Amino acid sequence: MKQVVLLTCVSVLSCCLASELSFMLEPSDVIAVRDRPLMLNCRVQGEQPITITWRKNGLPLPSSPRNQVLENGTLLIQRFQKRKEGYNADIGEYDCAAQNRYGMLVSRKAKVHLASLPKFHTHPVSTSVDEGGVARFQCQINGVPEASISWEKDRGSLSTSDSRYTLLPMGILQVTGVRRADTGIFRCVATNIANTRYSHEATLNVTGGAPKTYKEPVILSGPQNLTITVHQTAILECIATGNPRPIVSWSRLDGRSIGVEGIQVLGTGNLMISDVSLQHSGVYVCAANRPGTRMRRTALGRLVVQAPPEFLQWPQSVSRPAGGSAVFTCVSQGVPDPHLIWLKNGKVLMPGQNVKLTNNKSTLALTRISSDDEAIYQCIAENSAGTNQASARLAVVQAKDLPAAPQGLIASAVSTNTLQITWSNPPTSVTNNIIGYILHIRKLGEPDHMELQEAISKDTFQHDSTNLEPSTTYSAFLKAYSSLGASQQSNSVVATTLGSVPTPPTYFTKVLNSTTVQVLWELPGKPGKVEGFRLSFHRVPHTDYHEPVELPFHASVHTISSLEPGAVYEIKLVAYNGNGESDCTKRLVSLAEQDKNDEINGGNSLCQCRDAEASLGSIVIGIHIGMICIIFCVLFLVFRYRRSLFCSKGSQGNWPVPRIHAEHNRIPKDGANYYQAESEPQIVCPARCQVFIEQHPLGVSGMGTG
Repeated sequence: MKQVVLLTCVSVLSCCLASELSFMLEPSDVIAVRDRPLMLNCRVQGEQPITITWRKNGLPLPSSPRNQVLENGTLLIQRFQKRKEGYNADIGEYDCAAQNRYGMLVSRKAKVHLASLPKFHTHPVSTSVDEGGVARFQCQINGVPEASISWEKDRGSLSTSDSRYTLLPMGILQVTGVRRADTGIFRCVATNIANTRYSHEATLNVTGGAPKTYKEPVILSGPQNLTITVHQTAILECIATGNPRPIVSWSRLDGRSIGVEGIQVLGTGNLMISDVSLQHSGVYVCAANRPGTRMRRTALGRLVVQAPPEFLQWPQSVSRPAGGSAVFTCVSQGVPDPHLIWLKNGKVLMPGQNVKLTNNKSTLALTRISSDDEAIYQCIAENSAGTNQASARLAVVQAKDLPAAPQGLIASAVSTNTLQITWSNPPTSVTNNIIGYILHIRKLGEPDHMELQEAISKDTFQHDSTNLEPSTTYSAFLKAYSSLGASQQSNSVVATTLGSVPTPPTYFTKVLNSTTVQVLWELPGKPGKVEGFRLSFHRVPHTDYHEPVELPFHASVHTISSLEPGAVYEIKLVAYNGNGESDCTKRLVSLAEQDKNDEINGGNSLCQCRDAEASLGSIVIGIHIGMICIIFCVLFLVFRYRRSLFCSKGSQGNWPVPRIHAEHNRIPKDGANYYQAESEPQIVCPARCQVFIEQHPLGVSGMGTG
């Protein structure tokens, strides 16, 4: 049976958790300007009253006239300061903590940087280029935020209308097809909210037109290794020179297509990828090809695209009774793989006696829950690209706060695929707290995880469970749900859908000793087809069976003891379900003390076990067979005494000569077996006859009762 999960107000407890504490707006990374105000947002929702506090680098933010928490939870720093008394005053990681009567919730960490623009650490360098060649200038500066870089020529803004000039955002100026007019002094200008800075000046000299001779392709600057975050823009530089001018092309080292969406070429060969995704990660190859030939030069650069953590599965708030257990699951993805941390009311949760972290910390299990475990639990996912958080609340309720288990559960068959479940209507005082029911039903014999769960309205006290299998027995129970959680389960009921009776079980018997027989049988292949077994037996030739032994559906062996030694018993076994009993197979078993470990089975025939008639015909046949065997034995004894043709004394393979003894407890010298009697001589059957009698115990039984 396939498991069906119904998302209802009952299963998710949305009725009681709709006002859970949660963030509407969390603080985000920000760059502050010295001596200017700074605001960090923190807006939450949930049951009032809610208290919001701020922390910096994991410690409570000290109260100060410069720091103020507004009514909506926003942190206002009046004048952002870089240093105070020899240490960083306002730079660091900030988070806000919201708390109500259910627990504490902590926001993601927001990094606060001070805007700055230090000096250039790379300045453009003067260069001389042949007319028609390629010139390249570069400057680098680390600004917070990243500086916007522009270029000047001869202290005036560089015109970007000329397609021969290519300005790359990372501070690179490319000039292709250099002309005499390009001679001049160049410098770059860096600007951000903190400052504006100018680099050193560099001179471009253009030499005279030398005779044009062949020059192999050369890559002046190839792509550099680059690490960025998804949705940003990646620019891979590739500028080449040669005569004739080489053609620049791009490919991936793994052979995959670069694609066309979001791809643009800047200048004569720089590759720009807008809105990068994880699929853009890889090694890119820039090739400078000489036109019309296979001559080329290549350069490689690796692009690494990172992604902040995202949750594939969030922990869900639950309500559990004291002494029970709770499991929270938190599955995240990101590049690189996120690291998971669990918090309990804002504090790092460490494994303990009743706290288990498994599956690479993605599963939190709490056992033996007490009131101390009632809290808000958070899963924090972090990697180098960012952080994310998800939370859930554990509510611990006492048994007195939960609804009582449903009473009077009854199940009955309606059709071959439908069972009707009914239960008692609880008192109004109980009904007011119930928000619904969940019916748990599964085939008899199947594991719990195969059960079917069906949601039922609070005003319903009768439910038809459909789409079941014919002639199959099901087990069902019911739970009532309130806003605090589930009741204990009701009594379990068993019912069978309409259809046919089970097939007769296949079984065999084993004689353990003179008073004990073991019956073993095969279980049906499909769970639910059999509700149980009934085992009956009686002593032959009596016709009345002992009271049937009721055996559960999972039983496959039963031992019958305290039987009469040497007697013959008839045993029958039937399987039953809600539609009745199966046909059966009767077996006759002899307990004659020949070999206590032998299994002696009688006739095996299919019968209608509802008729309690004894198989007397079989007994009569057995008596005749026994009499014939005895006569046969006596004839051979007579021939033996007369030294007949069949038995010659002393010959190998002949039957031993029995002797008649009148004395008690005397054993013949030749060791022959015999039976003692007080008033008549004993007769010993030949070995071949003895085997025949063992194979036909009915003859022995018949003689004993005749």
